[in-house]
Amino acid sequence: MEGNYYMIHDYLIFIGVFAIFFFLTTSIYLFSQHQKLKQQNFKLSETNKIIEQRLNEVRLEHIGTKLNPHLFKNILNSVQSHAYQTYMSLDKLANVLDYILYESNNKYVSPKEELNFALSLIDINKIKINPLFDFRIKSRINKSDSVYEEKVFAPLISVDLIENAFKHTDFLAQDSFISIYLELENSIFTMKVSNKASLKNILEKEKSGFGSQSLDQRLKMIYSTFYQLEKSSKNGIFTAELKINLGEFYDKMRYSG
Repeated sequence: MEGNYYMIHDYLIFIGVFAIFFFLTTSIYLFSQHQKLKQQNFKLSETNKIIEQRLNEVRLEHIGTKLNPHLFKNILNSVQSHAYQTYMSLDKLANVLDYILYESNNKYVSPKEELNFALSLIDINKIKINPLFDFRIKSRINKSDSVYEEKVFAPLISVDLIENAFKHTDFLAQDSFISIYLELENSIFTMKVSNKASLKNILEKEKSGFGSQSLDQRLKMIYSTFYQLEKSSKNGIFTAELKINLGEFYDKMRYSG
């Protein structure tokens, strides 16, 4: 009886050791498989990010190819309409064309470069306006801002709001006006454009127009949650206000890079 007892005892010990060994082996195997799956999921996630980024770049390139010829046409029409101011116009036009040809192909430019371009574009468009027209422009640019000369600004972002103001203003109305406000403060860029709209429903037209769609697409793809674009139409006055938190966007670029 005592021999059988030791045999059963040894057998139980063997079963226990085997069970522990089996459990450890299975756990190690499952853990290794989990780690492999985790690595595969990470690689797939990174691949998807690269594909999505490339897709966004292709979309942005496609938008740019449509935007630039349209911009050229509007600029040349403005210059042509007032030949007596040709010299000043060509000087501004040279700055604008240099920017479009050389800087707009870059992924990012500095706020300094984009703001200089925006002001030149405004000056060109002002040529076709009656000197007595109520045109207001105000800028509050902090040139000592930390992002003022950093490559954080998507080129030509300011075009759409400027062009639409001049294109859709009712210049015949007595109370007609265009107001443009540019600001860079605390690394936040603000652009607010208001104008007396024509009798057509400009807000609906803006939503369906290519320029407005391309601006919305670019902002969403580039700045994601770091921007706000608000449009409103009230009492015949159309207002668009764009805010971009360039500081937070710059931090994201540095830390993710």
